[in-house]
Amino acid sequence: MEKRVLGRTGLTVTQLGFGAMEIRGHREMSEEDVGRLLNGLLDAGINFVDTAPDYGISEERIGRHIGSRRSEYYLATKCGCNIFATKPDEPHHVWNRDLLLRNIDESLRRLKTDYVDIWQCHNPSVEDVVNNGVVDVMREVQATGKTKFISISSTSPHLAEYIEMGCFDTFQIPYSALERRHEDLITRAAESGAGVIIRGGVAKGRIAEDRNDPGAVDTWTKAGLDDLLGGMSRAEFILRFTLSHPYCHTTIVGTANIVHLKNNIEYAAHGPLTVDIYEEAKRRLAETGIRPE
Repeated sequence: MEKRVLGRTGLTVTQLGFGAMEIRGHREMSEEDVGRLLNGLLDAGINFVDTAPDYGISEERIGRHIGSRRSEYYLATKCGCNIFATKPDEPHHVWNRDLLLRNIDESLRRLKTDYVDIWQCHNPSVEDVVNNGVVDVMREVQATGKTKFISISSTSPHLAEYIEMGCFDTFQIPYSALERRHEDLITRAAESGAGVIIRGGVAKGRIAEDRNDPGAVDTWTKAGLDDLLGGMSRAEFILRFTLSHPYCHTTIVGTANIVHLKNNIEYAAHGPLTVDIYEEAKRRLAETGIRPE
């Protein structure tokens, strides 16, 4: 499985990572199945796992089933998650020091580890970060060894300013063939020295394939992407399109289905699209309005 260096962190990560939101407990999935899935991805060589306190029992399941294999993977989680709320009208994300410190300690307890490799702000505004001294709190936690690197999961319009701030070691950014708005910002983030974690790397891939998203299907059809498949499924094409971005250090693909996991591993093993196919796909998508901002 291809590996990339995650920017200035120096971590060598598999380009196919695992996003653990789908094991948050929102669907019927036995603990046995969760264990088989998590151990299966490590057995296949995937070495990057991303989760968050917001993702239900995801952190607990990671700790329960692969906590004993902690040396085999890099672990990322998030902060600002108001999982301690006692009233339904409380905000989902809070950025004060006390909450952030509670987040990291609770995450480590759930994950059955004494550190995470990547600790990410969970999509705050620039105002949230600056006004609450969030970076200072994260550095305080970093100094204790509870996280190796401080990072952020973000989108436009905040992302450009965060890149300019130069304080985050990695960025988690959405990107796929059908969501290209951050394509150039991914390049800017990487050229600043930061690592790039792409989420949504197969966004709408299976939806388009299953014909359950008319908008995605319409875009796909207008762009004539079926002409470029060359025997690939649409899901494989979408994933390999994401892997083709020169600064996709890793993309976290989530699933609760071990068959889908095996498919994703097989698709990723085929590597990025050829340069000519990648560029032609971008050209066709741009003609339909799917282009970088």
